[in-house]
Amino acid sequence: MEHHKQLLRRLALHDDALLEASAAEGWSPQDSAIDERTAALARIAATIAVGAATASFQCAVSHALAAGASPEAIVATLAAVTPVTGAARVVQSAPQIALALGYDVEADLERHGLGS
Repeated sequence: MEHHKQLLRRLALHDDALLEASAAEGWSPQDSAIDERTAALARIAATIAVGAATASFQCAVSHALAAGASPEAIVATLAAVTPVTGAARVVQSAPQIALALGYDVEADLERHGLGS
């Protein structure tokens, strides 16, 4: 059976071992068709989609940077999910991603009289 079909079957059957390995980031890029950088950017997209806590954004962005993603690629990921997550989720996530990248966008907006 083709590898992708085997993985889909195992995921559809709620294969605990596979799900636990994936959740623990034990599913290495060698096990998949995407590299570590792409997987890290996908995790950022998922973090945005679920409206995760700031600590989760910190972790996801740190992992993406370590995997070779540029800040520009991370911000492009934020923009790319807009059609799926909606503008409100992206606007909510932007300051969290900015903080994870070392930029306090909210303080900068306040400094320029643009804050809420």
